[in-house]
Amino acid sequence: MNWQTLLSHKRFGKEDSHKALSERRSEFLRDYDRLIFSPAFRRMQNKTQVFPLPGSIFVHNRLTHSLEVASVGRSLGSDVAAELLVRHPELSSSPLSSIGGIVSAACLAHDMGNPPFGHSGERAIRSFFAEGNGKRFNNYVAPDGDRLTHAQWLDFIHFDGNANTLRLLTHQFGGRRKGGFVMTYATLASVVKYPHSSLLGVKKSKFGFFNAEVQTYGTIAQELGIPVLEEVEGEKRYARHPLVYLVEAADDICYEIMDIEDAHKLKLLSDQETLDLFMGFFEDEERLHIFEAYASDTDVDDQIIYLRSCVINALEQACVNIFVAHEAEILAGTFQGSLIDHLPEHLRNAYKECERVAHRKIYNSKAVTDIDLSGYHIIYTLLDLLTDAVVSPEKAYSQLLLRQISTQYQVRAPRLYDRLMAVLDYISGMTDVYALDLYRKTKGHSLPMV
Repeated sequence: MNWQTLLSHKRFGKEDSHKALSERRSEFLRDYDRLIFSPAFRRMQNKTQVFPLPGSIFVHNRLTHSLEVASVGRSLGSDVAAELLVRHPELSSSPLSSIGGIVSAACLAHDMGNPPFGHSGERAIRSFFAEGNGKRFNNYVAPDGDRLTHAQWLDFIHFDGNANTLRLLTHQFGGRRKGGFVMTYATLASVVKYPHSSLLGVKKSKFGFFNAEVQTYGTIAQELGIPVLEEVEGEKRYARHPLVYLVEAADDICYEIMDIEDAHKLKLLSDQETLDLFMGFFEDEERLHIFEAYASDTDVDDQIIYLRSCVINALEQACVNIFVAHEAEILAGTFQGSLIDHLPEHLRNAYKECERVAHRKIYNSKAVTDIDLSGYHIIYTLLDLLTDAVVSPEKAYSQLLLRQISTQYQVRAPRLYDRLMAVLDYISGMTDVYALDLYRKTKGHSLPMV
């Protein structure tokens, strides 16, 4: 792969447009602005990140998490670009200096395809089709003889928010102009962490696009010169776009470190536990310097905020160094693991310790498992009703349900696969509150107020 081709600002769905723009924004900043002002991005303010949405204590939701990831991603991209331009002065007239803008936009979009109720929402969708009433669709034959292929079925039982993000950004929903958000090719490719379909995702555990978007990603890869690394039964696994590593690192840094800070706010971690976790990222001399940087009588919350910023800065600088040092492998598609996996030993050990504590004290805490229980039941119920409605639209109750769904969702499409995917499009676009409200209406637990 080469940087000149990889950083194309051509827009997916608007390839033939040559209209000159009378503005100074780069195409990648336009990507960022399109996302910021989109309803799909705005809805993330009411989607769970990890902890329940705030009461008296404000913790992260999907929107605040995405903004922070975009901030760290911009720093990573800008610092990498500066280093690469020193190494490759011949690229001074290339779009290399725009890397920060591309990564920032991709970071902003990276969670937009996630359903309500955090990761439990993803698990609930997978579980409904693999273990619940949705299991019937594996062998279901529609009245017209249509049925799901094996590859299509895998999209449902391995549903993933990462794949749904690419679908959201590129799919032509009803009434929307061709090409979804009409994003640049470079930004779209930078969002796809696992560049293969669900068919290969069975072995790789994660995947980056649904069966419906196989051709879409193939077009993106061809435009940017992203090579195929493996082909199994006609399904291709591509090399990652190099900037995916920076988007992934920004996400890894933010969710791990900010979850620790949120856990401290919610008193799941004590002051000392949190201070120790953050101090663990620094060696003795660095710790002394950091300790001297704030007065011993400073409020402990302020100390933790300061330490958190130091940790993020240390991880960001380390990831920049790793990316630049391994540039050749990344461009060749042979780099293994994430940038976090290649951290210096003391940083990697401290990060792993945060992961261990998070799994033990945060992700299995009552506050989080309560969301899991509620999210599962709400999403199971909605999926049960809505999937039945799209395969039996002649039923009176199905007709009432289908009237609730915006015409942009293709719930009356000819193919069974497209109708079921439209249900997932609808549910994935819901906020936690909207999903709960619709659930209550279907159960008769609430009535509209006049």
